[in-house]
Amino acid sequence: MKNVNFDRVRAESSAVALAEGRKRIALAVTSVAHDWSPAQQEMLALVEEQPEDILAVIDRLKAVQKVLDLLPPSPGTNRVAAFNTLYLTITEQVAESLRSPDCVDPEWLEVLDVEFARLYFKALGAWGVPGKDPADAWEVLFRRAYDDKVTVMDAAVLGVNAHINHDLALALLATWDRLGYPGDGPQHPDYLLVNKIFYQQIPLLRRRFATAWQLQIDKCVGDLDDWSQRILVRTTRAMAWEQAETLWALRDDPKDYDHALRVMDRASACAGEALLKGTSLLQVLWLTATAWATRLWRRLTGRPTKP
Repeated sequence: MKNVNFDRVRAESSAVALAEGRKRIALAVTSVAHDWSPAQQEMLALVEEQPEDILAVIDRLKAVQKVLDLLPPSPGTNRVAAFNTLYLTITEQVAESLRSPDCVDPEWLEVLDVEFARLYFKALGAWGVPGKDPADAWEVLFRRAYDDKVTVMDAAVLGVNAHINHDLALALLATWDRLGYPGDGPQHPDYLLVNKIFYQQIPLLRRRFATAWQLQIDKCVGDLDDWSQRILVRTTRAMAWEQAETLWALRDDPKDYDHALRVMDRASACAGEALLKGTSLLQVLWLTATAWATRLWRRLTGRPTKP
């Protein structure tokens, strides 16, 4: 892997600017959640032990779903539950893909899925626990868990934002630590295989969470929403791989590594807040925020900025 010329000074100033920017664009929360009450202890017990394989991940997601579905604002309407439902569906599809002839290295893809899930469960277990704050990217969603002013579609996409724009790069690092860094070797097509799963599930999942008027808009625009969301999936997942490569190169320099993590987290949080600025512009806002974060990341790491 090529060396990374990381701009620590710019990273420090960017982290501060991102925190200030998030405060400016964040919308008020009508019902702020601070933990998983009234099921805080049940949730913490569920996520305390980390899963070892993808079947255990699925079982854990189902158990978490049962807890979330009992939480405010009313049974079955918790906003984190909306994301968990989506995540469970995608994970079940990934599990099936491990037996597909299209999967080159099932072990690698399963380890990635497990490490990915562990980060989500870790975030769930940190919420409301003193000294264990989850990443800012997750906090954007978690604090709105009980807020019925946030649509379930918005909430689901907030979770996807935190999961892909923050967690995925870290899951790749953990996978490379366990199995070795593959570069663009035979495992990379398996990474892209998950994109195909998203492409197949996006129309069904979006319509599951859509309100009545959103369904009417969906009929009017035809395949346009599906096309734009495929671009989002491809763009954000490609960026996650690039971020992981940068972090991998920085892993022996704790200060630069920590600065890079902070920028990645705060940029993801800003993208999440931008999502809530208007449902009708959801895809445009997220794509714009992601493109901006990508440009910032490449400036920090000395990578060429693509047009």
